[in-house]
Amino acid sequence: MPNSENNNTSQSISAKSPLFTSLSENIQTVKTTLGNSDDIIVREITIGKTVKQTIALIYIDGLSDTTAITDFIMETLMLDLDDIPEIQIGTINQYLKENCLTICDVKDISNFTTFYSSVLNGETVILFDGLATGISASTKGAKDRAIAEPSTESVIRGPRESFTETLRTNTALIRRKIKSPNLWIKTKIIGEVTQTDVSIMYINGIVNDKIVEEVLSRLDRIDIDGILESGYIEDFIQDSKFSMFPTVYNSERPDVIAGELLEGKVAILVDGTPFVLIVPALFTSFLQSAEDYYQHWIISSLVRLLRFFGISLALVAPSLYVAITTFHQEMLPTPMLISIASQREGVPFPAVVEALIMEIAFEVLREAGLRMPRTIGPAVSIVGTLVIGQAAVEAGIVSAVMVIIVALTAICSFLFPAYGLSNTVRVLRFPLMILAAMFGLFGVMFGVMIIILHLCSLRSFGVPYMSPFGPLILKDQKDAMVLFPRSSLLTRPRLVSKTNTTRGQKYVAHKKRN
Repeated sequence: MPNSENNNTSQSISAKSPLFTSLSENIQTVKTTLGNSDDIIVREITIGKTVKQTIALIYIDGLSDTTAITDFIMETLMLDLDDIPEIQIGTINQYLKENCLTICDVKDISNFTTFYSSVLNGETVILFDGLATGISASTKGAKDRAIAEPSTESVIRGPRESFTETLRTNTALIRRKIKSPNLWIKTKIIGEVTQTDVSIMYINGIVNDKIVEEVLSRLDRIDIDGILESGYIEDFIQDSKFSMFPTVYNSERPDVIAGELLEGKVAILVDGTPFVLIVPALFTSFLQSAEDYYQHWIISSLVRLLRFFGISLALVAPSLYVAITTFHQEMLPTPMLISIASQREGVPFPAVVEALIMEIAFEVLREAGLRMPRTIGPAVSIVGTLVIGQAAVEAGIVSAVMVIIVALTAICSFLFPAYGLSNTVRVLRFPLMILAAMFGLFGVMFGVMIIILHLCSLRSFGVPYMSPFGPLILKDQKDAMVLFPRSSLLTRPRLVSKTNTTRGQKYVAHKKRN
């Protein structure tokens, strides 16, 4: 078995060295470095009639479009190219670029680092015998998933398109929404082994330049062998490593990302995933849906208030039940107290154990429903919940009111437009139930106060996480807990876009004149 350390050393040396003038030597180095892989296609041909030149076309089967290679490279070189002027032999690469190749994106390569980067991205590299330079032609043709409806952020009214796993498809979807020359893209390659393309998008003139610099700085500090999903990037660049609250927002909807860019935020797109990151992320962003802006503002405001009520109920409902039934029975009306007491008469566990059993059982069923095949997952989770809940009540393990509390909590947890915040609330329910069992309502209020103080201490790329509630910004309340009419949303979030906070200068000037 060959020594892997020696192999890695030889590969790193060959990758950083310039190309050889000998074509056979270049081909042998490429094959050795890539392990003589079967998907590496090397086609040697001779072009020209009077003056002959040997060249080699190198590409990866499956990543490159073979039709484009045949029609626009090989056919041009072997059939359409009658002869090569003798004076062009020393600069054959420039002659082919300027007179023969009909592919738009063509660039020179002079070392193996650029060579491997081009080939592994689906491009076709042309090497010449006698020259230490080559040509890279864009022939990317890997299979791409079609643009489909979003699976995690569905809406009744709104666009039905979502991002795919291809970076250029995703940037094009955003450019379809924002047709402005000020929409800028910068791309970096992160991951020593995977060499993943990571792009940031922002609108120049609206974005805060300091946020862009901070994003680039944090991306530059990432040192890892591979990036397989945007979650890797999120973990590296988030502000608080130990906070359960997400400080980086993600979405698979182009209209959501376009709306965030218009507010002065920065989008981070990772090749190979349909989820795009947005920074800075505010707490209110996780409770807002794209559909809020597509329907009447009064309806949207009522739905938003319902979401805020839902998050409160999903967080504290089980703990309130434990606290009241354990310490504060006098708070309940007498008929309700008698009904709950009669239901719990045969239950052998205290309220906190009863709540923990039901919450854990429901979380197990929900996780099982997600991991099972899509055709049977929902049916198993629904039937399992009904059967287990009914059986537990009849067996006297839990009370019927506890089943109602857990079901209500579960339904409220599905109100979140962002799945990441829903997971945080799911986890925080358990310590709140423990505090309720120990100290009653005082423990619940103490836990809620700790959560609020923690939220107010968080920042996302320098922007307070609870803005515009903490600090209180009255102008930004128009698009926070409630939504004002579209004609009133004339300013961007003040702490996000500090340089250009006004939307529609012409409309604002017209209103002032009138």
